Amino acid sequence: MTKAEKTRKHILEKSAALFNLGGFDGTSMKDIMEATQMSKGALYGHFQSKEEIALAAFKLAVGKVLDEVGKRTKVIDNTLDKLKAVVYFYKERILNPPVEGGCPIQNTAIDTNNNHEFLKEEVKKEMDAWIGRMIYTLEKGMSKGQIRIDLNARDFSIRFIGCLEGGIMMAQLYKDVHYFDVVAQQLVEMIDSLAPTKSAF
Repeated sequence: MTKAEKTRKHILEKSAALFNLGGFDGTSMKDIMEATQMSKGALYGHFQSKEEIALAAFKLAVGKVLDEVGKRTKVIDNTLDKLKAVVYFYKERILNPPVEGGCPIQNTAIDTNNNHEFLKEEVKKEMDAWIGRMIYTLEKGMSKGQIRIDLNARDFSIRFIGCLEGGIMMAQLYKDVHYFDVVAQQLVEMIDSLAPTKSAF
């Protein structure tokens, strides 16, 4: 990694937490300067604008979460166990998330609800990708006989992500893992319902 690449990574790692906690409007270039201990000129030597930093920082934040979840799930072959591992990951890390402030997709989606289209479109892309990964996992499970074949994989993915994100939001709001635990129990029951029906013969 070159010196310039290390500097860019440093800027984005510091900025990711700032934007995830304060949102786009709540994070100033001065905040980024203070967090990175860099001058405005030095920052602009690596990024053309605050918008560019915010977009790259969001992508970095999402990537950090994906990497940590991936470490848990890639070693698991059974689809139902793989999905449960996602739930258990958030259950363990709900108040100590990979990126300070919680889920970057949720936080940025709320922050950009009525403005900042450039960020909103990126959030949609990441959500579409998340749904796509779940559909792939579910369909793979169907092909292996681990999941019932009548499942609508897309609809289940939307329900799963919606419940997961709701649990994250409530636990973050109250700073109490119990709120996520209640949702986690529902998610595990949803996952168990995917198992194919055993034949009576």
